[in-house]
Amino acid sequence: MASASFLILSSFFHYLFFDTLYSTAVGALGGSWSLLHPTIGISAMHMQLLPSDRVIIFDRTDFGASDVSLPDGKCREDQYDYVLKKDCTAHSIEYDVAFNSIRPFMVLTDIWCSSGALMPDGSLIQTGGFNDGDHVIRVFNNSCTACDWEEIPFGLVQRRWYATNHILPDGRQIVIGGRRQFNYEFYPKAMMSEKAYSLPFLVQTNDANIENNLYPFVFLNTDGHLFVFANNRAILFDYSLQESKAIGTTFVVPIDLKVVPIDPSNDMSSL
Repeated sequence: MASASFLILSSFFHYLFFDTLYSTAVGALGGSWSLLHPTIGISAMHMQLLPSDRVIIFDRTDFGASDVSLPDGKCREDQYDYVLKKDCTAHSIEYDVAFNSIRPFMVLTDIWCSSGALMPDGSLIQTGGFNDGDHVIRVFNNSCTACDWEEIPFGLVQRRWYATNHILPDGRQIVIGGRRQFNYEFYPKAMMSEKAYSLPFLVQTNDANIENNLYPFVFLNTDGHLFVFANNRAILFDYSLQESKAIGTTFVVPIDLKVVPIDPSNDMSSL
């Protein structure tokens, strides 16, 4: 048991353990909470801390105007938007931790329930979303302090909504799944014609009319394979060979807490 690696797959456990630990430590040091801003102008549907100590915060674009305007009189004009065809408010902001400042900036397409990860240079890649954003790849340059999202229309082979991204050892990202997408693809692509690849595991974990395998949990394992957990099953996935194998026995956990002990000395079998 001492050699087992525990994969924690629940925000509940994170809250229960890490937040309690942090609160205890802060309390012992006499820390306190303080309000930095009464509002940031948008809802934080997605949030990512950059290596430059700036936090990128963004929300869906099809829910009407936000409470913060775009700078310099800019407006987003989108004929496909369900609510506002012309919107002069921001749905993405940058929070500078060091200066406690907020900078609104432009996101052109609907980023609702997209997915993303950091690249080796610290740039944020955000893929997919809803409506006109479902095939878009967005890049936020970590080294730029006054940039908007750079958006690549149809950068994705398949539409991605509720997918998962993970950085790979070679610097690429793998984008797995999404609503009604039982496949995966890479960014950047090895060639323009590179396709998406089928992942039968996502079919096997898709319960009809429930769609409870969205945003699959993905972790890079020590052997270079990906541990992919969705619904009530998990696999080790060799993305380089497009092969996968089941880990142990299919298990069903009746509550949201899912802690899976696995043994790396025994071909990653469950204990």
